[in-house]
Amino acid sequence: MHHSCKITTFAPVMHTISIDKATINEMPRVTFPGRIHVISAISQVKSAVNALRTHPIAGFDTETRPSFHRGERHSIALLQLSTHTDAFLFRLNKTGIPAPLKQYLQDKTIIKVGLSTTDDFHQIARLDSTIQPRGFIELQQMVKQYQVSDMSLQKIYAILFGQKISKSQQLTNWEAPQLTEAQQSYAAIDAWACLRIYDRLNQLLAQKL
Repeated sequence: MHHSCKITTFAPVMHTISIDKATINEMPRVTFPGRIHVISAISQVKSAVNALRTHPIAGFDTETRPSFHRGERHSIALLQLSTHTDAFLFRLNKTGIPAPLKQYLQDKTIIKVGLSTTDDFHQIARLDSTIQPRGFIELQQMVKQYQVSDMSLQKIYAILFGQKISKSQQLTNWEAPQLTEAQQSYAAIDAWACLRIYDRLNQLLAQKL
């Protein structure tokens, strides 16, 4: 099915681009095409970060156990970093933020692409207030150049790629003893999708120049 809402059909953009839930729900669902690595022990962190460091850029996201009661707050449980082929899911509720991961988050030479990163940084600071994230690109700032008004990851991805990111796992328990395959896939897609959006926006920018 052809989706006329794709940004690629607007050049130059003359009006605000948005998309509704009904349109998204008709789209094929996104699946993660790569490998998923769950990092649940401190001993696994260094090799995972070393693998990430072989790439100049990664998609970034976090997950926190949802709160269903007034006054209840949970610390960040999962931090996701994804290349084009591999997603690394760091279970911070089990490992904290070990030195190799902290250094990676502070490394300005490696690009980390995320959405609503300010919220993520606040959550990370609750675990380690000394971390100063560097090298991050905020997608919400990028999409504004294209007059995209919908700022959620699901809507931006749908506008650009005509595919639906399922949010069915969003409110699950991210501190569970084991993450289900559905949780792992959801978490991997959220970070990987940020990277794909960044690539597509840069591709569109190059076409306009």
